[in-house]
Amino acid sequence: MSASKDSIGRTLTVAVLLCVVCSVVVSAAAVLLKPKQIANKNLDRQTNILAAAGIATDGKDVQALFDELIEKRFVDLRTGKYTTVADPARYDASKAAKEADTGIKLSREDDIASIKVQAKVMPVYLVKSDAPQGFDKMILPVHGYGLWSTLYGFLALESDLNTVVGLGFYSHAETPGLGGEVDNPNWKALWPGKQVYHEGSMEPSLSLIKGSVDNASANAKYQVDGLSGATLTSRGVTNLVHFWMGENGYAPFLSNLKAGGA
Repeated sequence: MSASKDSIGRTLTVAVLLCVVCSVVVSAAAVLLKPKQIANKNLDRQTNILAAAGIATDGKDVQALFDELIEKRFVDLRTGKYTTVADPARYDASKAAKEADTGIKLSREDDIASIKVQAKVMPVYLVKSDAPQGFDKMILPVHGYGLWSTLYGFLALESDLNTVVGLGFYSHAETPGLGGEVDNPNWKALWPGKQVYHEGSMEPSLSLIKGSVDNASANAKYQVDGLSGATLTSRGVTNLVHFWMGENGYAPFLSNLKAGGA
């Protein structure tokens, strides 16, 4: 009986020690790898920002290219003007949105993108230029809910702040082959040249439609082919574009810039 108890005790001791050792190894790996994970995340974001702006990164040093071409600034969505943040390098709009002093809880009526909360201050990215306005293109972070997930991406505009340069998503969990076709290069190639607003208006008109766009139509430049078999994802993309390019998003800021302010 004593031998049996000793056997059970030893087994439990070994099991506990093994758990402790494994926990220490996993924790140490997580701590040691975190800086690399953060660096890879930042690199992926920079790659997607450059891609939205139509800047090729194949075979190039993405970090160096980003630093050379892109200027990061911050916009107060309440005033529609540039602002500053305490720690620009570490500012996280997703985290800021969840804090009472840096985020806004959206009403059901306003929350057409189904994001629930929104940061008061958002980063924007400018492709540097010697032009009077100081930039050649502007890249705006956007996100909104599709069918299964929140889609996070960037919408890039020409210096007229109306013509689309590109749209790309860097994070989502939509159905492969259906809503996941937001990653299809052929579909993304439909966006450049489209117009967000009708002339003289700051109410977003750009939308995904069911089926294919009739290029002979007067509204063709405000329409993009819907995703086949993915009605809810298509609606989600339209909603996120309308939200972020509307009065609760970047429209006041873009309007100020067009008027020579901000």
